[in-house]
Amino acid sequence: MFTVDQIKEAHAKVKSGADFPNYIQDLIILGVKGYDTFVNDGHVEYYGVNGYSVTSDEKYNPISVASTVNKELFIEFLVKHQQGETDYITFCNHAGQCGIAKWRVDIIEMTCTYFDSSQNEILIEKIPE
Repeated sequence: MFTVDQIKEAHAKVKSGADFPNYIQDLIILGVKGYDTFVNDGHVEYYGVNGYSVTSDEKYNPISVASTVNKELFIEFLVKHQQGETDYITFCNHAGQCGIAKWRVDIIEMTCTYFDSSQNEILIEKIPE
């Protein structure tokens, strides 16, 4: 089974959203099936087979998540991040500003789903392979 340290090693290679597809490939090799990233403090819950999971520590000082979702603005920020124009913490701040509380990466389905604080799906995107 995978460890948080192995995942951190893979994540260390990610400098921008443009590096995300390679990161997903590294996680597949480790046996990660999916994970939830929480915008408020950056902790991540990683899932494997047979109910196996590990949780990382908080990554940054708390970010407030807006109670109202601005999907259109979030999509603009997301596109900029995926083009490598913003770093991770900037993207997390933008997500919180737009009411995104977490995102779930499903490595089996190769999707990334963004949720608000009430667990409503706001946006589902296909991960490039």
